[in-house]
Amino acid sequence: MPKTSKIRIYIDLKDMEIGQTIKPSKEQAHYLLSVMRLADGEKILIFNGLSGEFESQVCISGKKDITLQVIQKTKDFTSVPDVWLLFPPLKKDCTDFVIEKATELGVAKIVPVITRYTIAEKIKIQRWESQAIEAAEQSRRVDIPQILPPQTLSELLSKWDKKRKLFFMDETGNGQNYNQALQKATSPIALIVGPEGGFSDQELKTLRSCSFATGICLGPRILRAETAAIAALSCWQLTQGDWQKGDNQ
Repeated sequence: MPKTSKIRIYIDLKDMEIGQTIKPSKEQAHYLLSVMRLADGEKILIFNGLSGEFESQVCISGKKDITLQVIQKTKDFTSVPDVWLLFPPLKKDCTDFVIEKATELGVAKIVPVITRYTIAEKIKIQRWESQAIEAAEQSRRVDIPQILPPQTLSELLSKWDKKRKLFFMDETGNGQNYNQALQKATSPIALIVGPEGGFSDQELKTLRSCSFATGICLGPRILRAETAAIAALSCWQLTQGDWQKGDNQ
């Protein structure tokens, strides 16, 4: 008897509906057939980031020809809360970690920011997008975070929508208590962390001069950039985000 698999993959399609026959990509076909060794009739979960989540049945003909028959909807589409994460590209493994965990934590948009002390290799947006998709597959998100092209801090601030509150991590200890600042905040918001070397004095001066920006403190210890990003997101989700809801709400 065919079994329902816990395998879940993202399908790059604008529309998805019951009864539809879908052809997975070459890479996905290899993964399903050669890596996971699925058999004809087994079931997996699929989503397109727009229509919700669906259960589909694997249909195999020959050795490498595979299609997916959409059977039923398992989850309606819901978008995550409108919170953005802005951070400078870090060393490879650290950037990977932030992309993965930010996606799991439910960030809506990720913006790579170039600051004075940013030390990064060439930014590969497609790689970041692939990592976000994989994290969404594993965490059962039904949407995918948007990842914007890199921008300098000055470019970002010059065209900022002042209706969106910007919290920046102030390592000097002069920032507000984060919990108290969150209690006063209303959506939408964005969080920005500095690079390994922190923000420069001039960057901090510029941020403090912005009416829409507030410096915050994440405790008495200096956190690594990737730690600060995840800690700030987690605190926001707990107090303002969707952690207050049940799984089916």
